[in-house]
Amino acid sequence: MVGHLLLCILLFLTIQFNDGAKLPLVQKKFKTLNGGQPEVVALGGYSGFFPSSSMSAYDFAHDISMPGTIQYCNVHFSKDNVGFCIAQINLMNTTSIEEYDPKGVKEYNVYGQQVRGYFGVDYPANVLFENVTIRQNIYTRSGVYDGSPLVGPFQLLEDRKKMPARVWLNIENYMFYKDHKIDVESFLLNKLPQLPEFLSSPEIGFLKSIGAKAAKFKTKLILTFLGLDEVEPTTKKPYGSLIKDLSMIKSFASGIVVPKEYIWPVDKAKVLLPATTLVQDAHKAGLSVYASSFANDRLWSYNFSYDPVVEYVHFTDNSEFSVDGVLSEFPSTASEAIGETPPNLLRFLRFPLVTLVVSRNNLPVLITGCINLDKKAPREVHTLIISHNGASGDIPSSTDAAYNKAVADGADAIDCSVQMSKDGVAFCSDRADLMKTTNAAALFIERSKNVKEIQSADGVFSFELTWNEIQTLKPKIESFFPDLPRNPVNKNNAKLLTLPEFLELAKTVGAHGNAAFLASTKGLDLVGTVSSALSHSMFDKQTLHKVMVESDDTSVLDAFKNVATYERVLYLKDAIGSVPDQAVQEVKKYANAVNLRRNSITVAENSFIANFTHTVPAFHAANISVYVGYLRNEYQNLALDYLADPYVELATLTALQVDGFLTDYPYTANLFSRSSCLNEQSPYVIMPVQPGMMFPQEGVAEPPQLSPKDVVDPPLPPVAKAPSPPPAATPNKQTSSTTNTLRVSAQSLYFAAVVLLLTIYT
Repeated sequence: MVGHLLLCILLFLTIQFNDGAKLPLVQKKFKTLNGGQPEVVALGGYSGFFPSSSMSAYDFAHDISMPGTIQYCNVHFSKDNVGFCIAQINLMNTTSIEEYDPKGVKEYNVYGQQVRGYFGVDYPANVLFENVTIRQNIYTRSGVYDGSPLVGPFQLLEDRKKMPARVWLNIENYMFYKDHKIDVESFLLNKLPQLPEFLSSPEIGFLKSIGAKAAKFKTKLILTFLGLDEVEPTTKKPYGSLIKDLSMIKSFASGIVVPKEYIWPVDKAKVLLPATTLVQDAHKAGLSVYASSFANDRLWSYNFSYDPVVEYVHFTDNSEFSVDGVLSEFPSTASEAIGETPPNLLRFLRFPLVTLVVSRNNLPVLITGCINLDKKAPREVHTLIISHNGASGDIPSSTDAAYNKAVADGADAIDCSVQMSKDGVAFCSDRADLMKTTNAAALFIERSKNVKEIQSADGVFSFELTWNEIQTLKPKIESFFPDLPRNPVNKNNAKLLTLPEFLELAKTVGAHGNAAFLASTKGLDLVGTVSSALSHSMFDKQTLHKVMVESDDTSVLDAFKNVATYERVLYLKDAIGSVPDQAVQEVKKYANAVNLRRNSITVAENSFIANFTHTVPAFHAANISVYVGYLRNEYQNLALDYLADPYVELATLTALQVDGFLTDYPYTANLFSRSSCLNEQSPYVIMPVQPGMMFPQEGVAEPPQLSPKDVVDPPLPPVAKAPSPPPAATPNKQTSSTTNTLRVSAQSLYFAAVVLLLTIYT
């Protein structure tokens, strides 16, 4: 096993809270039109997971979202004037109709666009409801739940317990159906027992036509805005023009639905521009504003760091305004951000509205969403938050800016992955090969070589460059998913740090490197360098700070055994499914804790969680702590059970009692740690995933058992005498035409950790 090191220095502070008194609970006043909480509208039910507008989607939205969530049905019509819920007028991609009628393709003009496909107006209702099923129409989402029958609006008026449900019907193509002799108003008024609470349309003509009749039912009429340049069918004016005449809209509607860009524009680089005043202007005109197009699995702006809760809060709880509702394909995530229960919805509660709260000053406590954006709020979850190369999800990894952001974001631990330059300078970098994290390929491609002890591909390695040469490199942000790039604005906005500079920044030490390889072939004593740095900083002679030394090599850990204050962590980089007692006892000889990959704790098959392993309880039984990594917000890093929501993964790992998270996004973990999302008495509760809950699977094999012989490594080789360094080379500024795909074959970390860094540095 190739040795690596991890150092963590933890500064523990004690904070006292006044938690004995009962504190008054105060409902938060939002900057909505009526001062109440924003509404959560389930767009086609839980369409981010189930096929849109299927009964499974509606039932799941009811079960997992906050009480009072509104069910949204986009209504289209059959040949005999019967409405049904479906995502769009063309049934080709949203249903199985092509299998039922392979030759039934037709072409219609829909508001100036020639649309080719299948349309409800060509089939009677009994044919559609009896022979056609709904499909997932977004192909990046799973299709395992395809095959549900169509749903009629009348099926949504009551939930499964026969309780009244809140319903929003959208009439998308009123004029098209009128031209085809479909009487939309007759269906709504004669075939439904009553009009729904919300009725919307992108067509002004429909809203004006049904206005007087809707008033009898106290139905809220909402004008749905499409793209700024799209033309509204009744007035023949672009929606971008109509949005400037809010008083005219108020004459027939009580609110508007707008795409997010109407409120928070983004530039071509997907960076937020200043917010418009649309919400404030609409509120002055007496109009409610509902924002649409929310989905966890679509990149909209880099500003949110792939954290969907932060995106919602930008719209629902900023200092200037709050929208009156959000239309979401993932309503449970919207519930996390809002999660307050208004008094008039208490009858919908499925759990009591009693919140256990802690206050520093006995002031009333606001009941808000379960995710708390106050970084100074008390910690509800005390799992250690360890940054992975600083805040590397937002900033180039292992740089000054990444560490500063991790500190500001509330990490308990910041990490410096230490490499060695050719002339023996220790510095922070994610790996010895600098090609993926810097522009080394452009400057030093002629120095690339293959080092099989580290990786199979060629690389430009730190130990082949002097520190002066390394300083000419520009760090770049690394993305792990091709379709989900990280913020390119920050790609060169940072600098690499030497180990002493990192010590000065954090007053802690961290390192990462290939200890055995460096010691045996390059004359670079990484273990000795780190040990000396710790000693020089007096960390081996104090008890205030807790030092953690991690390696995947027991011989490295053994080198630090004489300092009683150091906690040693064994990194198990390969997936394990179970740990027999003999293996646990071997680990305990060398380590007080283990660092596991996620697949050693949760076993996924077909992207669904199939099993939990018994590794955490096995190590805990021997008083060995368990840390898990690497956590990333990007939805492609998440099992489908997590609903493209990083908070669900955090909740699940917390329920499994892990002791620490290793994360590229410490801000998200910090928000979770200060949330009430796991408290069953919270206004909204995130339910941890259970194996097979979303998609049962049988016969899924667990990773192999950890064998005792796989724990212990041979002694470290002696340090080789370093050869005399050649004269420093001049960087080659010509970009190579050769591209190498690199994969590091052995990885681990040094962690430098400070608990409550935010408190220390502010």
